[in-house]
Amino acid sequence: MKKRNYRKIDKILELPQEVCSNIPKTIITGFDEMIIENFKGILEYEEFFVKINTHIGIININGFNLNLENMTNDDIKVTGRIDSIDIERTVD
Repeated sequence: MKKRNYRKIDKILELPQEVCSNIPKTIITGFDEMIIENFKGILEYEEFFVKINTHIGIININGFNLNLENMTNDDIKVTGRIDSIDIERTVD
């Protein structure tokens, strides 16, 4: 995958990098909710484990009673008791 350079116009307009590229953005609210923007797909889903593919790597979420909610083409919301998050980089 070819990285898109953060262009001068993007900096001038103060656009966040995740808006101008495929870089994922994660928002974690406490231990109960996580939103991942710019994801590619769900690789694995169990009540205690979720594996989500992004354009730059894989996000592993471990916990209990995990649910996938509010899925769109661009973002996904994971709820439940989140115990740990592991990120595997696949693009340098």
